[in-house]
Amino acid sequence: MKKSGTKWLIFFLIILIIGAGALLAYKIEKDKPVNKESDEVVATEEQFDSETEENTVQIFKGNDRPIAVMLDNHKDSWPQAGIQKAYMVYEIIVEGGETRLMALFKGVDVEKIGSVRSARHYFIDYALENDAIYTHFGESPQADSDIKRFSVSEIDGISEDGTTFWRVKDKASPHNAVTNIEKLKESAKNKRYRLTSSEESVLKYQIDEVNLQEGQEAQLVTIPHSDLQTVKYVYNAENKVYERYARNIKQLDESTGETLTTKNIIITFCDNYTLTDKENKGRQGLKNIGTFDGYYITNGKAIKIKCIKSDRTEKTKYQDLNGNEIQVNDGNTFVNICPTDANVTIAEQG
Repeated sequence: MKKSGTKWLIFFLIILIIGAGALLAYKIEKDKPVNKESDEVVATEEQFDSETEENTVQIFKGNDRPIAVMLDNHKDSWPQAGIQKAYMVYEIIVEGGETRLMALFKGVDVEKIGSVRSARHYFIDYALENDAIYTHFGESPQADSDIKRFSVSEIDGISEDGTTFWRVKDKASPHNAVTNIEKLKESAKNKRYRLTSSEESVLKYQIDEVNLQEGQEAQLVTIPHSDLQTVKYVYNAENKVYERYARNIKQLDESTGETLTTKNIIITFCDNYTLTDKENKGRQGLKNIGTFDGYYITNGKAIKIKCIKSDRTEKTKYQDLNGNEIQVNDGNTFVNICPTDANVTIAEQG
């Protein structure tokens, strides 16, 4: 009887140990969903970050201060390098019927930008309204005066140490000075310029596609800045961008070898005039303070707009004819400022 009781005791202890083990295993398994849930929380946060990124304007994001670079637009400078990565490009008349470009870069690394040319004073207005560091290679007397007057954060290739800009051999001087974003940031840092900006963009970009329902057809846009320089934009319906031509030559980005395109086009009609200065080089002035007619063009359509600039340092406001600020597609923009009598044509592609 004693042996039988011992056996039952051993059996009971074994059952107890098995039960305790099972209970411990249950608790461990019970804890696992907590960790799993934690992983799911992390995954949800990562997903949220990804969704937030997708719901952010891509062409103008981050707090990097914009960098404006004056670009040569003489035919001997073509193709320009790095221009496709600019979020905005301004084209305005200069002396001799030529135009010059000012490309604005933000939050992008561009290995080669050029060719870089000298400053003109009215381009400074658009560098200021974009809170940009203004980059150039020399300047007109008027630009030199205004750079000092407005305390412009400038980087001038003439006065740099020889490393910020360099000359390429495949183009002739003065059309062969180039730079890049890394070098410009180094120079700006050495000059103790502010490298970040909290300024809002000049344009009101939209995440959702902007289609101008009330607009006129705009598959072919022709802008004669002068007898010498006529620009054409041809709509590529498949990619929903405009391909750029100048003097009937398709424009390329030298860095990629691909056709230069833009998502948005803004045309502003305001007159230029010849300056009477001692150098008598036919340099131009620009009557750009006030309210001017214009167009906003995107996705194969165009609407008439008003372009309002109240002061040289103030942001230009672009409004539809009802007084509402225009909604602009998330993409790069060419701003063509041309004379009021320019025979601009906007039409369906024939």
